Amino acid sequence: MAYGKSLEEVFENSALAMFNVMIDTEQVSGETRKEIFLKAPDLESLLVDWLSELLYIFEVDEIVFREFKVEKIKEEAGEYSIIAQAVGEEYYPESHPFKTEIKAVTYNQLEITKTDDGWKAQVVVDI
Repeated sequence: MAYGKSLEEVFENSALAMFNVMIDTEQVSGETRKEIFLKAPDLESLLVDWLSELLYIFEVDEIVFREFKVEKIKEEAGEYSIIAQAVGEEYYPESHPFKTEIKAVTYNQLEITKTDDGWKAQVVVDI
């Protein structure tokens, strides 16, 4: 479960929560930045695509992240888009011991809800 005062913040906190399940993000420096731009037909798909893209970058480029800045999430012509940055560094097993391996982000029990205080997101991952 992740919370945020804005939609952007709940997406940032969802990504941070996912990486905190995998590694100790406090041990990650911020020397590498990745720009991410995605489009999806709805908010739920955008959240899954966002987290899946970060997981893909981790698996393929071997970069672990510690910070996420979602600049903008917008709806346009019935489609949602996200412009964001992820900050981290190259993955080194000796510096970043694995806590849990995440295989995939799923749509199972996926939920994004507007609350009185902002937004709440629930995402289930395959481990």
